Amino acid sequence: MAERRKAPREAWGSRLGVILAVAGSAIGLGNFLRFPVQAAKNGGGAFMIPYFISFLLLGLPLMWIEWTIGRFGGGFERSTAPGIFETVWQKNRFIKYFGVIGIFGPTIIFIYYTYIESWLLGYSVFALTGKYASCADQTSMAGFLQGYQGLVRNEHFSSIGTAYLFFLITFAVNVVVVWVGLRAGIERVCKLGMLVLFAFAIMIMVRVLTLGTPDPAQPEWNVDNGFGFLWNPRWADLKLARVWLAAAGQIFFTLSVGFGVILTYASYLRKRDDVALSGLTASTANEVAEVILAGSIVIPAAFVFFGPQGTMEIAEGGAFNLGFVTMPLVLQKVAFGQFFAFAWFFLLFIAGVTSSISLAMPAIAFLQDEFNLDRKTACILFAVVTFNLCQVVIFFNGHGALDEMDFWGGTFCVVVFAMVEVVLFAWVFGMDKAWSELHSGSDIRIPRIYRFIIKYVTPLFLVLILGFWFVQEGWPTLLLEKTPTEKVPFVIGTRVLLIDLFVALAFLVWLAWRKRESTEATR
Repeated sequence: MAERRKAPREAWGSRLGVILAVAGSAIGLGNFLRFPVQAAKNGGGAFMIPYFISFLLLGLPLMWIEWTIGRFGGGFERSTAPGIFETVWQKNRFIKYFGVIGIFGPTIIFIYYTYIESWLLGYSVFALTGKYASCADQTSMAGFLQGYQGLVRNEHFSSIGTAYLFFLITFAVNVVVVWVGLRAGIERVCKLGMLVLFAFAIMIMVRVLTLGTPDPAQPEWNVDNGFGFLWNPRWADLKLARVWLAAAGQIFFTLSVGFGVILTYASYLRKRDDVALSGLTASTANEVAEVILAGSIVIPAAFVFFGPQGTMEIAEGGAFNLGFVTMPLVLQKVAFGQFFAFAWFFLLFIAGVTSSISLAMPAIAFLQDEFNLDRKTACILFAVVTFNLCQVVIFFNGHGALDEMDFWGGTFCVVVFAMVEVVLFAWVFGMDKAWSELHSGSDIRIPRIYRFIIKYVTPLFLVLILGFWFVQEGWPTLLLEKTPTEKVPFVIGTRVLLIDLFVALAFLVWLAWRKRESTEATR
């Protein structure tokens, strides 16, 4: 049995706190930017059919699995995937190395996510100061963003210095929150952050709903038709495999399942704390933010000012274009636009912070659990390593480094890790024992059909996703078929860096277990 530490273990201060922390981890940039784009591009209202099917057959089962085995591993004072996987399958000496993915993936995402997050803090300030007020169209606003990122020099920015300043502030905010601790830092920030986020989102949604028809020459460009553009179903699109893959992929992104962060959060629960209703509540909060709030803001607002053709072009341009180019232009055209623009960017910044602090936790908890480091020392080590790795993203942003990290950390690792979790939970741990553990201390009874879904349907769903994804994106990306020639050296360099990080983490796992075995042998 795993060794228990003598030092008191951290725990959540309240049930609401852990629910909002998990909801905060899930509610991120993907809710407000990625979801509307995916829905508009993949069938409109028809997209919601594969979306909710994926939620019921993939999202909820994985959410319950992570809450359950996270709490189970926490009973052995193990808070990260290597240790938790070993508690589930104690007879296998190699399963801990699969758990490395649950530290590697979140760390990689943290590296680039924190930099993107810092853009939102910068734009929150720019909204109040009117720095981008002279940008009157998509081209000039896109140029503003490129200048801010240091990709070009223009009348707005002569260097990357401004962006780097906001990155330093954002990075420091993340480190301080996790430094303070679980209850005083993460729980408190998520409680306040979710309150502010929902308040700002509701205010912006109400403002969008009252836009009316700003251009009398285009009376059909109104909010009602904007909702119709987003939600009217294009049934023929349901025949396309890409629509179903997009829906399943969105569920992964939106619920933070397959990342390993929920495992860590759930490990700080007490043995009789509910996980069934808490997991469902956190998932529901995320869906409200995504479907109701995010679905009522960006696409309808864009439709009012840019019409159907312009909105489709905006959606095709992707999430970053929608968030950093289109929305500032839209909000410039409404009364009190500076305030609403600040609210928009700051709510996204809050969503980013509550997500990124969860991404930092697996690595920090690993250092605490397996090397008996105190939280502050673990935070310092994590900060030093990730700060240096962030420089790759910042200074090679235009050369494919960010996309390469997102591909391996935010796509490939997520699906593989989810597959390992399902197999361990349903087939190794055993469905009878797993079902009993899931309902231990539970406030609800999950329908028994989910025994069948978790054991058979969810793994099959993941195999299909992984197979189609590998054929359509994985293999071409692995062979650099879609990478421009001038970016190939940078992508290869980034890939080598990621391999080195994974090997280093695997070595730390080996070292920690060797140390643990030596300690137990001397007793």
